Amino acid sequence: MLEPSFRDPNRISRRTATLGVVALAALLTACGGSDGDASTNAGATATLAVLETTDLHFNVRSYDYFKLADDKSYGFERTATLVRAARKEFANTLLVDNGDTIQGTALADYEATINPIPCTQQLSMYKAMGALGFDAGTLGNHEFNYGLPFLNQVLGGGLDVDGVDATKKCAGAGYPAVLANVYSSKTKKPLVQPYTLLERTLVAKGTDGKEVKLPIKVGVIGFTTPGIMNWDKRYLEGKVYTEGAVEAATKYVPELRSKGADIVVALLHGGLDSAAYTATMENPGLYLSKVAGIDAMVMGHQHSVFPDTAATPAFSQAGVDNKAGTINGVPAVMASSWGKALGVIQLSLQWDGTKWAVNKAASKSELRNIQSKNAAGATVYVDPDATVAPLIETQHQAAIKYVKTPIGQTDFRMSTLFADVGDPGAIQIVNQAQQAYVAAYIKANLPQYAALPVLSVSAPFKSGFQGGADYTDVAVGPLAINNAADLYLYPNTVYAVKVNGGDIKNWLEAAAKRFNQIDPAKTGEQQLISTFPGYNYDMFTTADVQYEIDVTQPVGSRIKNLTYLGKPIDVAQEFVIATNNYRATSGKSFSDKLDGSGTIWASPDANRDVVVDYIRKNPAVTRAANGAAKSWRFTKVATAGPVVFSSGANALPVAQAAGLANVSLLAADDGSGKGTSKYRLDLSK
Repeated sequence: MLEPSFRDPNRISRRTATLGVVALAALLTACGGSDGDASTNAGATATLAVLETTDLHFNVRSYDYFKLADDKSYGFERTATLVRAARKEFANTLLVDNGDTIQGTALADYEATINPIPCTQQLSMYKAMGALGFDAGTLGNHEFNYGLPFLNQVLGGGLDVDGVDATKKCAGAGYPAVLANVYSSKTKKPLVQPYTLLERTLVAKGTDGKEVKLPIKVGVIGFTTPGIMNWDKRYLEGKVYTEGAVEAATKYVPELRSKGADIVVALLHGGLDSAAYTATMENPGLYLSKVAGIDAMVMGHQHSVFPDTAATPAFSQAGVDNKAGTINGVPAVMASSWGKALGVIQLSLQWDGTKWAVNKAASKSELRNIQSKNAAGATVYVDPDATVAPLIETQHQAAIKYVKTPIGQTDFRMSTLFADVGDPGAIQIVNQAQQAYVAAYIKANLPQYAALPVLSVSAPFKSGFQGGADYTDVAVGPLAINNAADLYLYPNTVYAVKVNGGDIKNWLEAAAKRFNQIDPAKTGEQQLISTFPGYNYDMFTTADVQYEIDVTQPVGSRIKNLTYLGKPIDVAQEFVIATNNYRATSGKSFSDKLDGSGTIWASPDANRDVVVDYIRKNPAVTRAANGAAKSWRFTKVATAGPVVFSSGANALPVAQAAGLANVSLLAADDGSGKGTSKYRLDLSK
């Protein structure tokens, strides 16, 4: 059934042919013209605006199900407003989605695993997208997170692969899903259609300046990252296999052209990496762009932006032109994540009387963000599209009810109020969850690392930067899913890195930048906490690893008496450390191995989902078992004056409950205006 938006006069009129071409006569009837009419308009020009969403991760609403609060900085309901504005601006638009669409929020989990949607019902994400009428989309790696039977259902059926009913007919996505580089092991054919050929009518301008309508055939082809074979091995091994994006494109782009595609748009669920090309490359955009016949490329997966107008852009490899918005001359976009931006590629087209060609030099790419600054410097947000929220309200409320569901019980207040000075109360359980998750995976899948100790680091992500309320603080009593997300604030994924004892020392030295250097002889107050962010203050919370932090020493020389299992750590001994994707790939300033080179497993699962699962399996959370393991302490030193720090008001009992006898309250109001108190740390104790 055609959605109302499909009849929007500002959109290209819709005809879809999958792995084939609708008869030309039908096309021309739809176009309201004839072959003769078309040929007399040689020299006509048009602009086709390719609009991209990517990595929506089921963020239909501008709502954080973990904080149980609105968040205007993201959400498809706001991107939808940008889509409608673009359709008013451009006579011809093509709206595509670049994958990682069906996973990422509590609502996604609710519909996939908690109260699975029936075959007759669309996913809420797809239902919301239906209000905008997408033309095509591809699959990201996270489309495979719930297994192939679920994917088969939500795509409408037809996946001919072991363990799946290919004859099942369900509601589907509402637009053609294309994926050229994933194959069914059973059939040796693409798991889903590798491409689709869209037949449309373009509103163009003739050489006489008058409006003319002409036919166009747009080929849309999709690619995902081969990493799915590692990240979702349990679902995919023996059932599907992948090939490289370049290999798949080299095979299918000529096929699309032979079927009459005037232009080809590549949907790459991947980004840019200057490493040498391999068929398992995660981010092959630099190489895919060089495949002949690709006219435009939308990217994603890296949750980054292109083109990037910042002084130091996210991507600056050879072939990348942020000013022109091209990759090796091909117009391209990467529209961030979670609906924070809409990618817009304006393709400049020229008609030669029989077909369209892209003038790449006259084309341009840009990102349109839902968030900006006004003249006064205040942050302003695009208003949500009012048609989206009502479509999913029932499911939205059900998901809210779900995240309020208790998953455990805690006998102590789990807080980061004093994490900076030694309370592991809100960090240890994160480390325990990460360690157990990585250790289990290595045992099952990576026997070459089975002999290595598995440790974990985490940080106090909420540590007062935004004031007295900016701390993780979970009350004694029931633990619900949203409390677990308070323990792990960011939507990172778990990574495992292989390091040695020397790397661990460097890692901890970098984390100790959290503290200012203290002069023991100074009689005036000295602030303990530096401007180094709390979310970078990685720490161990296990009796197995012990160390001191000597804050009287300069940066780089603070970690003392570092031991493993009671003995000085061997700088050459190898360890596996459970951490997050951000640290594992962007932490070179911590350790050389944290530039991605030390990663032995990049898991598909969010750290906070791992924490939720751990608490479900270990619901009785106690101070003794989950909040008292201190790996580190400050080196004892007498100071002539007070060493001070700020934390939340009325919080001294938290420090006392954690056994921090060296902390005292100096002033109920520290004078910052942030609702924080001033505390003293006695370094001599």
